[in-house]
Order: sequence, then structure tokens, then C-alpha cells
Amino acid sequence: MSANPLEIQSLTGLGEAEIQQRIVAAKQALGERLIILGHHYQREEVFRHADVSGDSLKLSRRAADSDAEYIVFCGVHFMAEVADIVSRPEQIAILPDLAAGCSMADMANLANVERAWRELSQVLAVDEQITPVTYINSAADLKAFCGRHGGIVCTSTNARHVLDWSFGRREKVLFFPDQHLGRNTAFNMGIPLQDMVVWDFDQPMGGLTREQIRGAKMILWKGFCSVHQMFKPAFIDQFKARHPETKVISHPESSFEVCQKSDHVGSTEYIINTIRDSEPGTRWLVGTELNLVNRLHEQFKHEGKFVHFMSGTVCMCSTMFRIGPEALLWSLENLVQDKVVNQIKVPETEAGQALLALNRMLEISP
Repeated sequence: MSANPLEIQSLTGLGEAEIQQRIVAAKQALGERLIILGHHYQREEVFRHADVSGDSLKLSRRAADSDAEYIVFCGVHFMAEVADIVSRPEQIAILPDLAAGCSMADMANLANVERAWRELSQVLAVDEQITPVTYINSAADLKAFCGRHGGIVCTSTNARHVLDWSFGRREKVLFFPDQHLGRNTAFNMGIPLQDMVVWDFDQPMGGLTREQIRGAKMILWKGFCSVHQMFKPAFIDQFKARHPETKVISHPESSFEVCQKSDHVGSTEYIINTIRDSEPGTRWLVGTELNLVNRLHEQFKHEGKFVHFMSGTVCMCSTMFRIGPEALLWSLENLVQDKVVNQIKVPETEAGQALLALNRMLEISP
């Protein structure tokens, strides 16, 4: 069953307190039949109801291990797809708001990736020379593409392990959709920038010459996160001029220049753990999504830690944190009535191919 906007709209007149109380009541009514997964970037009034919170890899693994009948994913579309792929056939993955997506994931679609593969095959023996690697922030059909071409999925947590595995199999990597995660990870592995090229999917042959393709070790898709793209080295310089003791920590979806100016670079889990383990009085400038930064500020201010958002401008991902408490309540109360709404179901063949790539990732992840 798909979403009925009139039903959701009927909840918008409720007060925040009543919505929160009804979510709790619905969770209690569903009991062990339900698990709510909450990504770190979710807004607080939704995030507080998560049974499990974390980044993509952690939540994907938890979805696979869950005994719940219903997996309600407070995240975005590709995350709910992964939950459906790795869970048991009888489990049902649900996304409370179908408009919750990822602009980065939308920058790589199957048609463009398959066209790039065909064009690369004019220069290289692609199935012998290139390992396709897709960031987990991508659609299920791109994970399936990697599955059938001997490729793999990665997260920001395990990208280095995945690239090690990939280069152990073939000499080159086609990395999509986020160029920055690919570039930052590869550079930290000792691969020089001159061995990386950017594939512009709007240009024939990616805008590259045959010589550039032959000479490249990393072929980076021209994709990016709109939030992390806003972080600039100049803001780091300005902030540290006022607070020279500041430690800078960034997500690897940030630009190469920002990551090079950062003291620490890592996934959302890494950012949380690093700040949690730091000494009282430490000041942090954080380059990642605002909801997470605000949560860290509130969580650690009582320990005398100062957590600041890197950008001077508020930049929130309108799709990543789109799920509101009304949508969560709507999906849960329908489940209480044994009505499934907004089920995410990946076609069987596609899911099987995607699972190959996901399992490769899970097998090598620490």
C-alpha cells in the first residue's frame, strides 16, 4: 500500500506531545514485531524512537540480524532497500516517507553507469581491469550492477578495506557515486592525485581521453554530497584564527582540501567516538550534517566539550532528514492495524545480484 497524503495530513494538526505519546503507544502495541532503525542524520524528534542507531553499515547488519516482522527505517530510500535485501523474505522493510532520499545517490543512475561501462570497454578489458565499487549511498540497481560485474559496496567506515580488496583483484577501480570519498580514501592509501580522474557522466567518454583512462588507477564518478560540498577550507582557517586550539574532524564526503586541513577524517561513527573519547575542554569543528553536530553538542557540553558546525551557513540535507514524527506515527499506527504502508521491496533478481556485492563488503569489513 502506498502513502495516502490525506491520512498523513490528518496528523499534522496534532501537538508535538501527542504525536510523541502516540508513537510510544504504537511501539508498545507492536512489541517485538517491530524494530526501528535510526540513521545519525535524522532529526531528534524521530531519532529518539530508534531501537538501533548508527551509520549505514551498522544498521544494515542489524537489519539482517533482526527477528522483527517489520523493519521501519528512519533514514532514506537506499538504506531501506539494503534492509530489504539483507533481511529474511518474511521481513518487511518500510520507509515512513517515500520522499526521503539522497541527492548524491541520484547523481549516479543505472543507465549512466552502464553507458560508462560500455565506453570504458572501448579502451580497457573492463571485466579484467576494473572493479566497480559503489558507495552504499546508491540505488539497489547499482549495487546489483557491481554484484554481476565482480564488484562490491563500501561505506565510509570500510572504504579503505574495500579498495584494498578491489585492487587485489584488478588494477583499476570505477568508484561511484561520491568522488570525494573515493579520492580521500585512495590518497590516504598512497595513490597520488595524478592517478585519479573524474568521470563526467554528462560527457562522451566521461570527458576523458583514452590516455587518461589507460593511465588512471581510480576513475571517480562526478558525484558529491550537497551538504558536505558546502564546507570550505577558508572557514576552517577563520575559525582556528579565533580558536587556535580547535581540533577539526570531517566526514570523507567533504572535499579533498577540507580533509587535508582536518586533524581527523572518518565516518559518522568515527566522529562520534572520537569526540566522545576526547578530553574535557576540547573544542571541535565538525564537517558533517547539522542534526548530528547539534546532537553531539548537546550530548557532550556537560563534559566541557565544545562542538561546532563547520559551515557559517546552515546547510541541512532536505531529503536525508525528511522523515518527520507525523510520518513515523502514520506508518506505525497503520502497522498496529495490520496495514503495511510504504513497503520497500527490491525485485528478486536485482536483490540477489546486489546481495552478492553487499556480502563481499560484509565479509571483509572489520
